[in-house]
Amino acid sequence: MAEHYFSSAPAVASDPAMVELRLPGLELSLLADRGVFSSRRVDPGTFALLRESPAPPVAGQLLDLGCGYGPIACVLATRSPDATVWAVDVNSRALELAASNAERLGLHNVRAAPPGEVPETLRFDGIWSNPPVRVGKDALHDLLGTWLPRLAGSSSAWLVANKHLGGDSLATWLTGQGWTVRRAASKSGYRVLQVTR
Repeated sequence: MAEHYFSSAPAVASDPAMVELRLPGLELSLLADRGVFSSRRVDPGTFALLRESPAPPVAGQLLDLGCGYGPIACVLATRSPDATVWAVDVNSRALELAASNAERLGLHNVRAAPPGEVPETLRFDGIWSNPPVRVGKDALHDLLGTWLPRLAGSSSAWLVANKHLGGDSLATWLTGQGWTVRRAASKSGYRVLQVTR
């Protein structure tokens, strides 16, 4: 059975490579590796999410859910240096890379952690995620059902999903769970969704 990027401890041999992330007014060089999501380039969905979502709050607690090697977390931390950015993933190699990338970029406001190490009482002033749709619908729904309720007040979650991998059905499911969902953008087959209470 093929190993997936959502394995907790990837067994695939390490083969690190630098990935370039270029956004308007921001360029970051990030170290990625085999065994993590999109290890040779910035995933087009992640890129669409970062381009189409608004600037993060200037302060507070921000969450990158399913952080991989940290492209979203590092962009949030760069744009909001007074915020604490939680980079959360089950993949230990991904967490090591996210922490290393943040440190190399001088981003001391990133906290890379597995889900169990995030304080349960913590509420987030924004959530960003390119969620792991390949875990399966039930696991994806459990993941979002666990973390979205931790949004503070009127804060938003920004999610991206490929139209052909269930982006529209995800929006329908979220609406059925009582969330307000707005399609903020549709780029190259990806849906960028704003989710609020």
